[in-house]
Amino acid sequence: MTDPPKKRPQRKRRSRKTRSDRDDTRNQEVSRGQSEGLSHREKRRAERRQERETEGNKRRGWDGSGQVHKVHKDDLDPRALDPDALRVVTRLQRSGFEAYFVGGCVRDLLIGRRPKDFDVATDATPNEIRRLFRNGRIIGRRFRLVHVHYGNNIIETSTFRCEPPEQKGNGDLLIVEDNEFGTAHEDALRRDFTVNALFLDPSTFKIHDWVDGMRDLESRLLRTIGDPMVRLAEDPVRILRAVKFATRLDLEIEEGTWQAMRKLADGLGRSAPPRVLEEILRLLRSGSAFGAMKMLRAAGGLGVIFPVLEERLGDRDADDHMIQQRTAFFWRLLEALDQRVHNGLEPSNALLLAVLFTPLVEESFRPDHTHLERLRIAEDCIAPASERAHLAKRDTARAARILANHPLFVQQPDERFSPILFTLTREFDESLVYFGLRVQSRGKGMDVFEAWLDRRGRAQEADEDELGEERKRVRGRKRSRRRRSGGRGKSSR
Repeated sequence: MTDPPKKRPQRKRRSRKTRSDRDDTRNQEVSRGQSEGLSHREKRRAERRQERETEGNKRRGWDGSGQVHKVHKDDLDPRALDPDALRVVTRLQRSGFEAYFVGGCVRDLLIGRRPKDFDVATDATPNEIRRLFRNGRIIGRRFRLVHVHYGNNIIETSTFRCEPPEQKGNGDLLIVEDNEFGTAHEDALRRDFTVNALFLDPSTFKIHDWVDGMRDLESRLLRTIGDPMVRLAEDPVRILRAVKFATRLDLEIEEGTWQAMRKLADGLGRSAPPRVLEEILRLLRSGSAFGAMKMLRAAGGLGVIFPVLEERLGDRDADDHMIQQRTAFFWRLLEALDQRVHNGLEPSNALLLAVLFTPLVEESFRPDHTHLERLRIAEDCIAPASERAHLAKRDTARAARILANHPLFVQQPDERFSPILFTLTREFDESLVYFGLRVQSRGKGMDVFEAWLDRRGRAQEADEDELGEERKRVRGRKRSRRRRSGGRGKSSR
């Protein structure tokens, strides 16, 4: 007789927990484990940070809760979320750290724009981030952060910062070091504008707002966090960022912020030239260069960064007809650039500088100048502005060649100039785009521009034999002229 089958003991069913319950339990366990493993120095540092946070909250009249806005996931385009950035936030949160999408990516998501890049902020230090991501690289000295690389995609991951300690000495507010770690709300309070201080948790679709950024975003208002005189004095490059956000996102600058921009524009001369140049190039390639440069000039910043250009544009109320024509053409050129950018153009730095410096060389070329003479004139005109702004020599040299090339497009072919060979030069494509902008600005010459497009197409289809014959023809003309001049020199001795 066979034994009856044994019954399996019933397994005790675990109570099901919601995702938030599991997260809370995990965070408590991680927090307990971290606190038990802290050294005495680290515990004291955490206590001082908590004391500083409490004092700061009392000073600002903030109770620590802020505002939390729940965004329905259907309100955000899932295709706009960067999967690599999501991967960074998820790993940080699973390791027990706070992590959010911050800054411009949150702002752009909320207004329906597709963010160009995603920034992540966390309470993990740069070294802790680096240990979690083998593909991470710590960069920066004034502001240490981690670049997490996924192929060509870089996720900028920074640690929460707090206000730096007051600098002793002359009372200068300019921030020269910014590696004081803090909490999420401290990090929000030290940012530049309210619309850039929103923190999005992609796992819960909750937005943490400590500065009324959501209200300003709904009102289409650009406002600094705190006293604008202090915020802009800390980092005058924020003036350029304000111009960029206002013109690109169609925001109205709050009156107190605008007055502070005008009063503190001189501070741009003390800012790091590479940072100023980077923001200027962003303004020019933003698709709103016309409005941005006009606003920057109205704020007084253009004359600080490029005083020679400001001088060439002249007084707004000048009666000089030549100055009025020169200035009007410059603004139309920027409008043409904006239109091309909206149509898909990705301008190089050299092309942007050529457009920017057009008023400096516009009236310096004469019809009898050779190409070499025009190149030297362009280099001499650009030199003062490039030295003051610390522009890269590679970009300024290419910009000078672009400016010197544009008269060639209306030059008649002769024995010294070959249109086919000109189309094969290194700067031709950029020079042709610049010539097209000039044609569009003046409203005439489109037939000449289209003819050059045809020449470029024929040159690209030409075989090596045809190009070789053309090179021999031009080279032979040059040699024959040198022989004749040499013969006359010998006979005169």
